Amino acid sequence: MIAIMSRCLAERFAQLSPRPIALAAGETLFRCGDRVARVFLVTDGAVRLERATHAGVRLILQRAVAGEIVAEASCFAARYHCDAVAASSSRLAYVPLKRFRQACALDPALLSAFAQHLAAQVQEARARAEILALKTVASRLDAWLSLRDGALPQKGQWRDLADALAVTPEALYRELASRRR
Repeated sequence: MIAIMSRCLAERFAQLSPRPIALAAGETLFRCGDRVARVFLVTDGAVRLERATHAGVRLILQRAVAGEIVAEASCFAARYHCDAVAASSSRLAYVPLKRFRQACALDPALLSAFAQHLAAQVQEARARAEILALKTVASRLDAWLSLRDGALPQKGQWRDLADALAVTPEALYRELASRRR
């Protein structure tokens, strides 16, 4: 279940965006605690929302790819609750938050498209919670694949898949190797 932004939302976002931002892999877009001033749409590449637990474990709460908004829940917050870091070389469009809110207030179609996008993100979060409740790497991978028509990401993205499944890359590689036999 990969959320695809509606055409209305993507088109309106492009109209409202003053200019794109380019990030190198590993570059930070914003940090936890920064004031929310913009809404970001990934147009190329990928951006991860990361948060460190008290135990020092890094959690990836979102991996926004082309066509997805980064930290969309922040549209209704004063400060970011995570760090946003480019997972790869990325380009993003952005709209000042105030301008985005005004556009939503004036355009019912945009507001509806944004609400649909938020609902899809809630569904994705619930699916992720279901996956993380499973005990074995095999069952987590099976559940993840069932939501994506059985398609694995490219080999260079397996580390991101391991992060999404909350398993070590080595455990995922072992599981994938056992399935090839």
